[in-house]
Amino acid sequence: MKVWQLPDPNAERPHGLKYSLFFGRPGERIIGYDNEFGKGDHRHYRDHEEPYRFESLERMIGDFEDDVRQELKV
Repeated sequence: MKVWQLPDPNAERPHGLKYSLFFGRPGERIIGYDNEFGKGDHRHYRDHEEPYRFESLERMIGDFEDDVRQELKV
């Protein structure tokens, strides 16, 4: 997990954070949450990508950890 506090919020990152949460193996992303410039808040599950509704940093980390726990049950 990497989270950066930006100097100022902007239209694409109104929460003022840039982040990248990754679960996988070298060369294989299984679960990822990020807000790459031009894409906004979104999450990845293997090859699937979907928008993510950011509410708070704590909630996002909890959602990410829940997704990882679900994956580990498979």
